[in-house]
Amino acid sequence: MLESQLPAVIVLLLLGTAAKLVTVRTGGEPGALSRLGPAVLVPGRMQAPALLFCAAVEAVLAAGLLLTTHPAFRWGTAAFFAMSTYVLLELRRRRPDAGCGCFGEVSSAPVGLRSVGRTVALTGMALLSVWAPVPGWAAFTHPTWYAAAGVALLAALSPEVEELINRVRYRAPCEQRPAPAESVTLGRLRASGTWRGHRDELTSADPYDSWRELCWRFFAFRNRSGEDVVFAVYLSGRRPAVRVAVVTPEGSDSLPTYTQVSA
Repeated sequence: MLESQLPAVIVLLLLGTAAKLVTVRTGGEPGALSRLGPAVLVPGRMQAPALLFCAAVEAVLAAGLLLTTHPAFRWGTAAFFAMSTYVLLELRRRRPDAGCGCFGEVSSAPVGLRSVGRTVALTGMALLSVWAPVPGWAAFTHPTWYAAAGVALLAALSPEVEELINRVRYRAPCEQRPAPAESVTLGRLRASGTWRGHRDELTSADPYDSWRELCWRFFAFRNRSGEDVVFAVYLSGRRPAVRVAVVTPEGSDSLPTYTQVSA
């Protein structure tokens, strides 16, 4: 049982390595690296090296898990996923528009609770494997129901699955796909916790303006203090990310305040 999750962890590490290498090599969509963690947290000239370093760490850990039982690789993998959880939480706080970059450009959707939950699950799976008596290659030869359950959990916590399906269906990046009708996106906004947290402050339930930028649709309202309240709804996924910014009137000395909540 202890080694049951090793195959899933190894495959995820290798997929992450390959996806990051492809993203750096091809360059991805314009400005893609500036929207992916951990590249988003470093200066522009260091973004590609940061992704490559992360890919190299994943490759080394995957090789160590696959070929050996050395505790350095087992504990190192658990520490890597624990650190990844911290980085994703920082991205949600500092850059709520950025994707996790876990699987390169495919992970460009804003970091949500599913992505964070996946790294938490991977941390637990890595810890479970620390005391496994066999190397990863041996675990591949004896699959179990525990392994299937782990794969199902990771699939459910991976928004990239939906993104890949959308890319197959539309064969175009998010910003080039037809957007849902404005009324549909507005309905998704009104179903979100972000909306419920601000609706009582608004002077009207209908926006006075709306527009689309890349993968986001924005809705502008005014609150009772005369400030602009701008909601942004991501245009991909069944439960899209929703962000809000409260902007003070022009000429005020106060700075805009921002809140982010994933719906």
